[in-house]
Parts: sequence; structure tokens; C-alpha cells
Amino acid sequence: MTEIYDAVARKLGFSRRAVLATIDLLDDGATVPFISRYRKERTGGLNEVEIRAVEAAAKQFRDLEKRKETVLLTIAEAGALTPDLQKKIEEAEDATTVEDLYAPFRPKRRTRASVAREKGLEPLARIIMAGRTADPVRSASAFKGKNGVETIEDAIAGASDIIAEWASESIRLRNIMRRNFRRDSSVEVTVVKGKENDAVATYRNYLTFKRPARQCSSHQYLAVRRAEREGIFKIKYTFPDEDAVLNGVVRNFGPKECTPACGSIIKNAVADAYKRLLRPSIENEFAAELKEKADREAIAIFNDNLRQLLLASPLRGKRVLAIDPGYRTGCKVVCLDDQGNLLHDTVIYPTAPQKELVASAETLRKLIKRHKIDVIALGNGTASRDTEQFIKEARIVVPSDLYIVSENGASVYSASDLAREEFPDKDVTVRGAVSIGRRLIDPLAELVKIDPKSIGVGQYQHDVDQTELKEALDFTVMSCVNSVGVNVNTASRRLLGYISGIGPLLAGNIVAYRAEHGNFRNRRQLMAVSRMGEKAFEQAAGFLRIPDGENPLDNTGIHPESYAAVERIAREAGVAVADMPSNTSVLDSIDVDAVAAKGFVGAETLRDIIAELRKPGRDPRTETEESAFSPDITDFSDLSVGMILTGVVNNITAFGGFVDLGIKENGLLHVSQLPGKRRVQSPSEVLKLGQRIRVRIIDIDHERRRISLSMKDMPADE
Repeated sequence: MTEIYDAVARKLGFSRRAVLATIDLLDDGATVPFISRYRKERTGGLNEVEIRAVEAAAKQFRDLEKRKETVLLTIAEAGALTPDLQKKIEEAEDATTVEDLYAPFRPKRRTRASVAREKGLEPLARIIMAGRTADPVRSASAFKGKNGVETIEDAIAGASDIIAEWASESIRLRNIMRRNFRRDSSVEVTVVKGKENDAVATYRNYLTFKRPARQCSSHQYLAVRRAEREGIFKIKYTFPDEDAVLNGVVRNFGPKECTPACGSIIKNAVADAYKRLLRPSIENEFAAELKEKADREAIAIFNDNLRQLLLASPLRGKRVLAIDPGYRTGCKVVCLDDQGNLLHDTVIYPTAPQKELVASAETLRKLIKRHKIDVIALGNGTASRDTEQFIKEARIVVPSDLYIVSENGASVYSASDLAREEFPDKDVTVRGAVSIGRRLIDPLAELVKIDPKSIGVGQYQHDVDQTELKEALDFTVMSCVNSVGVNVNTASRRLLGYISGIGPLLAGNIVAYRAEHGNFRNRRQLMAVSRMGEKAFEQAAGFLRIPDGENPLDNTGIHPESYAAVERIAREAGVAVADMPSNTSVLDSIDVDAVAAKGFVGAETLRDIIAELRKPGRDPRTETEESAFSPDITDFSDLSVGMILTGVVNNITAFGGFVDLGIKENGLLHVSQLPGKRRVQSPSEVLKLGQRIRVRIIDIDHERRRISLSMKDMPADE
């Protein structure tokens, strides 16, 4: 166990003490949010990202150790394990080295080299590789006529095949090829014959794509990989001077001193290995390496975007009228109370072809009055702009009470089992409208019901490793949910399922208990829920809130294990615990170091306790800007180059941001068109999801209905 602590600490640059504590906590079943929030003294204050890195590094180390055990056992069973080989495998620090060491012993399919071995030609190959015989033809003649070797040429050819296999398994040559690919190779595409029209239609920007591999960005590589998978492109990995690479490989294999005759055979065998075995093998490995790197970058961008969406500010205490706009089938309208409960649903027809403007306006006014509606949430899909114009012209509400809400994923939710369970007697259109309204009331609580891939804030999310993507996005959702905390008396089963230590089954039990016994009055009451053991309670309790409960601390992020510490601090301050929340004078008077020195509470934990008591029940989510678009733009045909528009950032990728302009088509704000004198490396440095920005149209592709935008050299906002 000592080895894993040292290896992880060395790899990440963290203290061994912090790594030891973190791994032990993880092994004991603690979650990352719990450790980062409530075990800071043990981990030295490692944050979620650092703890996750420890978790990943520990898993990687353990997987490597398991692989070493398998490799050693396999080689030993074959009777080929030497002390030197065992030492090399045991000391290997990465999987690539282990696999290279294992390569000569790995069970192989029938190859040219294996056929040559069956014919007894390995001794000849060793004679040639020794490089001392001046006449390998004479040596080969001894094998003629034996085991199906018909000629001397056959014997030398078979020996060459064995030498070629040795060369392809040479760790030295494989590492040389890896360096060549990483340093000098380029990613180049050619269009598959007969697919020219498909290439022009979908991948026009990549028709002549050639980029040094070191400079090939995530989105570029994933794009050409997708085109290759669709049979439109063929990807090649090329070198500026292929012969130089080949010669470098040939020079690095064989004995230092060698007769010309042996040297010629070895050189030809290595050249054959390069073209037939070594280059294809390392090329596949390198392509996988590029794909893994591209996946990591794409997943990181998706994570950042998802985190911004989930942590968007909720609109608390507002009753919402939500509209899912449409044309022929009308606009679906629902009324929700401030908790998101459905009060009423109907359909209005203010858009073409019906355009029942008067009747639609009258319906909305009656609903707003009857259900005491505060704001309107309007989906941003089809007919959104026409519906928005109708609402404003009819003066249904003041403009500041009209919010444009992303519909991405609403249709996925509306057809889900969860939606059917929530609204068994309503059709998908009503459920979709409810989802739009609830996203305004509490984005986090509603968006957790949807597969993150369907929320529409990633790049090439269907092309990256799906297991890695799911794990990363699930962690991001869990991180966001726990950073905010949830009201245990109102949270859905899906939302509760993301709380540290709970999961879907226990979440269902909590909801069932709540339905049978009424609201929870204190956190300890959770212990009465079926399958809620002490361990689960420890992991979950601090993230569950009970507003207006029996204990004011239950509506804070203070863990129940620290309640005794709070009570002692309150006694020493001469106040009751109930008087501690928001009591600035008392909280300011606490000397953290002096209290921590008494030993009943750690300094880091005490700082967190004080922060929670300053703002009990606080919500860490930030305020968002009101969405707004240019009022005179309602259709693609209204656009022209040079126009300055207002829009809302609705997706961020590695190459730029997509901007909702209030019409069906989004505009692309390329990274090169972001403001500032220096080149922006990442769009996320400047852009945030939901951010309202002013942009200028610099190009319009009418054929593909694409809009290019810029934020450079913008005139002052009037």
C-alpha cells in the first residue's frame, strides 16, 4: 500500500500525507464532495478537482499493478520469466512499457514469423543477428530440405521474417517511432472516391486538411475522425521525410559489429518490419493517443459548459407561465406555482397559420390574473421569435418579466419514464412546457432529469469515449448538486439521487418516506428511512437542507458531526445556537486559531462553519443576465453583413462560441474574433453560457445558412 501513496504523490506533486488520507477515505466509501467539504484537515484542504485527480491516479496505479501480475504470471507459465525481465516489469511506471516488455511473449495469431519458427529457422535468424558470419548463404544451406524449407532463399526469407518480428517488438525502435510520430507527424485527409459531394456538403472546411499532429486541435481531430467513420475521408499520418524516419529505425537495430552480408539481410528485414509491422502498430497507438487527448479536451469543455448551466441562478419565489412555442399545433401554455407544481395547461394560437392574436392575448391575461403569475418563460425553439413579438406587442407583461429559456433536452425529458411518472395524464407537449418553466424556477433541479448529452452544450459529444463522458458528466452533476445542497422536503428523487452517499434507490426511499410521514423536521429523522445507515447518513447529511426545521443548523452546510462544536462556541460566546445564524457581531468575534487550538474543531472546518452561519440557507449560484435579442431581426433573411446585433451565448466549444440571435440559426463567434489585442487561447476565457453580448456579422453563407460573427472593434454601446 505504501507504493501507491508514494507513486500518486510523486505523479501529482501532492504531499504524501494528503494522498494517504484521500485514498484511505475513498477506499472507505467516502465521496469526492464529502471529502473536499468535510475532511479538509485530513487532506490538507485538497479541492474536488485535486481529490478526483488522486482518485484517478490511484485507479490507474492499481490497474497497472493488476496488469503486471497478469503479464508476469503468463510469462512464468510459458517458462520464459527471467529475474531481469521480472525486475523490468515490476519497475515499469506505465502500461506502455509493460506491454512492450510483454510483446515477445504475447500469444500471437499465425504470422510469417511463426511459420518460419515452425520450420525451425529461428537458429538461422540468431546466426544472422549475431552478425559474425561472412557467408549467411552457407549457414542457410544447412536448413535446406528440412521441415518444408525447399531452397536457401526460403531459409533466408523465413529468418528475415523472424528478424522483422524481433524488430517490431524492439522497445528501442518502438520508442523511436513514438517520438517521430509525436514530434514530426502530420494528420492529413483525402476524400474517398465517390464521396466528393458528401464531403463538400458536410466537411467543406476539411477538404484539404493537413495539420501537424502537435497542432491538431480537439475539434479538428474529432471532425476528421467522424468523417472517416462515415466513409467520407481517409486519414493518413505522414512525415515530412519518410525515408529519414525509416533510415533512423534501420540504424538503431542490429549488432554494433556486423559483416556486410548479415548487415544487408538485417537492414532489409528491419525495412520490412517498419512498413509491415512497426509503423502500422505505432500509428494505431498514436491515433488512439490523439483520440484520447481530443476526447479529454472535448469532455472538459462539455463539463465547463454543463457546470455553468447547472449553476445558473434560480428565479425563487416566482409563479411562472411557461410557453412552448409552435406554429401549426399552436403554443403549449402551462401555469406553475413558485415550487414548479402544475396549476393549469392549455394551447393558444398566436402564430401562423391561425394567428388568433386577440383570443390568445385574452387567454394569457386571464391565466396571469387567475394564477397570480409573476413572469413568463418562453422556449427558444421553433416560433419563439414570433411568439415573443406577439407577447410584447400585446403588452402581456413588461419586457423585464419575459425570459427566453433554452429548450435543449426538453423533448427528451417529456418522453422519459420520469416525466410519465410525474405527469401520467399529460401528453409530451405539456410535459415539455413544464420543463421549460421549471428551468427558470430552478435550472439545477430540472436539468438533472435530463441526460447531460441531450442538453446541447458540448462539441462532438457522440464521438468521444462514451464511458469517459458519462463518468465525467455524472461527476459534474453530482459536484454541482452537492455544492448547492437540496431541500430534502421538496427535492425530486432524481435530484436526491445525486447527493453524496444516496443514489437512486435510497433517494426513492426518502421520497416514499416523505409521502407517507410528511416533511422531515430534522436531519436525524432521515435515519428512519429504509436503508439509510450511519455511513450513508454521514456522507449525505451535510448536503441536505431542512428550512424551517427544528434545528436552524439543519438549513446550513454544517455537518451534524460539527453541531457539538457549534454548541460549545455558542456557549462560550454567551448566546443560544438559534441566535448564531446571521449574527455578525458574534461571528466576527470568533478567533479561529484560538478556538482551533482547543482541539475540538479544526481551523478549516471552523472557517466553513462561520461562513455557513453568516448566510444560512445561502445559494451559491450567481445572478444571470436577462436574455435579449435585437428587436428588428426575426428571420435569417433579415440579416446582412455589417449588422450589429445582441444575442445570448448558448454553447462554447474549443473553436469558439455559438450565439442565439433570436432566430432559428445560431451564429458562430470564432475564437479568432473574440475581443482583445492578444489571441484568446480558449473561448471560455471571455464567454460564459447565458451571457448577453453584442456582435457584428462578418459573413453569411446563404447556401448553408451559416452566420459568422465578431466582437472585435465594436462601436460603443449606445
